[in-house]
Amino acid sequence: MDGTVLVADDDRTIRTVLTQALTRAGCKVHATSSLTTLMRWVEEGKGDLVISDVMMPDGNGLEMLPKISEERPGLPVIVISAQNTIMTAIQAAEAEAYDYLPKPFDLPDLMKRAGRALEVKRRAPSKRVVDDGPSDDLPLVGRTTQMQALYRLVARVMNTDLPVMITGESGTGKSLIAKAIHDFSDRRTLPFVVAGAADLAGMEGPATVLSRARGGSILFDEVGDLDDEAQARIVRMLDSFTDNAPRIMATSQADLAAKMERGAFRQDLFYRLSGVTINVPSLRERVDDIPLLAEHFLAKMERDGAPARKFSGDAMELIRAYSWPGNVRQLENAVRRLVVTSPEEEITKPEVQMILGNQPTMEPLAGGGEGDKLSASVAKHLRRYFDLHGGVLPPPGLYQRVLRELEMPLIEIALDATGGNQAKCADLLGINRNTLRKKITDLDIHVTRRRKLM
Repeated sequence: MDGTVLVADDDRTIRTVLTQALTRAGCKVHATSSLTTLMRWVEEGKGDLVISDVMMPDGNGLEMLPKISEERPGLPVIVISAQNTIMTAIQAAEAEAYDYLPKPFDLPDLMKRAGRALEVKRRAPSKRVVDDGPSDDLPLVGRTTQMQALYRLVARVMNTDLPVMITGESGTGKSLIAKAIHDFSDRRTLPFVVAGAADLAGMEGPATVLSRARGGSILFDEVGDLDDEAQARIVRMLDSFTDNAPRIMATSQADLAAKMERGAFRQDLFYRLSGVTINVPSLRERVDDIPLLAEHFLAKMERDGAPARKFSGDAMELIRAYSWPGNVRQLENAVRRLVVTSPEEEITKPEVQMILGNQPTMEPLAGGGEGDKLSASVAKHLRRYFDLHGGVLPPPGLYQRVLRELEMPLIEIALDATGGNQAKCADLLGINRNTLRKKITDLDIHVTRRRKLM
């Protein structure tokens, strides 16, 4: 690589690591913990690339992007942030950052992106005026790899005219994704119309939906449940579009490709709706997000006037270990009940057990048959992971990430089955006990937590 890189981050370690890596790659580097210093360098004409954190001691890195764009229109900016929410990804896209990476980032991946940024001239800045828009309090919370990939895909498709198909189990937040795409797009001031079977009934149904949309967005909710007649009406509606056509989105729990192969869903409608497919992962696929979501719902209820509550450590462990077949919707309802029924500020494990006691603890993954082999289930998840990247290859290091995702539940379940006895667990897995200990440490598996859920 060749060029001068301006690095702005309040973490000394990150500044040091990036300075060393970029210098070894052949770049000159100026590093600072101050956005004021960064802007002074930009105004002085220094730098061919900016790598900036978001939350800095003297301001917000995202808020600096318009100023950088105005001062140096061709200067690419890569945003790195520990605030790994959909809002960060959307705001980075809105501010026309060259790229966005959540922390902790993969250094080789960042270096490749920096190399591309130095080689490719940044596109001309947009003239679009951004209004105040909706609230930042979006119920789309998650820092896992799956959610970060979803955020980036949402940000990329937000201002395109491509139809969007949003798939996932019940309660995962499919409609929220659709609403976020509309609310942060150029169509945000226009109507967002949700159309179900009742709205499409009769010959005049589609025309009424279209007139209500007025060039905004139409969401066909659970399109896989529509009968042949309603599907045909949608096809005719889409074929009638002229100028000022609305943005089309659809949600579906069902595997529409499989339904289409069985003749239960129209092929012409499937291809009209599947411009981009966004799969929303279940909570079982992003277990590390469960505590974050639970805390988010506690804070949300407190803002709405409910008494302040917090979870005890073992209560949160139980919440994290539960399978949540109803996904985010079920988790939110459970947290609401706990806030109302808990007599003390701290929500205890027995109180969580009482809420979850009569609910199912396991449910098969959507679209998976009971006879599916493990390899087939893994293949489905891998295809979803690739689909989330919208035709762009995932970050390097996929092999190790997949192995880690498989090893962690395998070892945790084996430890559960052997009551936490590492010697028995190692024998069950067919590996050396020292190897098991190393994997427990590397994967950050807390052995004291291993217990069977009753």
